[in-house]
Amino acid sequence: MALRDIRLDGDAVLREVATPVTDFGDALQTLVADMFETMYAAPGRGLAAPQVGVSTRVFVIDTEWKEAEPHPIAFVNPEIVEKAPFSQMGPEACLSIPERSFNVMRPVWVDLGWTSPAGIRQTARFHGMGAVCVLHELDHLNGVLITDHGTEV
Repeated sequence: MALRDIRLDGDAVLREVATPVTDFGDALQTLVADMFETMYAAPGRGLAAPQVGVSTRVFVIDTEWKEAEPHPIAFVNPEIVEKAPFSQMGPEACLSIPERSFNVMRPVWVDLGWTSPAGIRQTARFHGMGAVCVLHELDHLNGVLITDHGTEV
C-alpha cells in the first residue's frame, strides 16, 4: 500500500467522466488498497479514483471510522438503482477542495449497485451520511464537483 497524492480543484482529471473497470486484477487491488490508505490519512470519509489521478470508475468510503469501528467499502462501476423521492440540504466538504464547505441538496436515501474489487455484484440502500457520501463520490466519477451544484457556506 502507498499514499497517493490527492488532486485538487483545477486538475483536469477531476472533470473527466471516468472509464468503467474491465480488469479486476492486481492493479485494481493495489489501487483500492492505496485509496483506502490515502483516504484514512487525509482524513476523509470517501475518495474517488479521479481524486488520486486515475480516471476509472472506482471509489471507496468509510462513513463510520471516525466515530466507531471502521467499515470500509470499495465500489467498482457503481450505478444508482433508485433514489428517494425527496431530498435534503446538508454541508459537504471535499478532499480535492480543501478548507471549503458547500451546502448540497441530496436524496435522503439511495439504492446503489456495484461490483466489489473481487468481482462480486452488490446492492445496498444507503441513508443519511452514507447516501451523501456515495452520491458525492459518484459525482467525482462523472466529473462533477460540489462547486457545481452546491452553495458555499
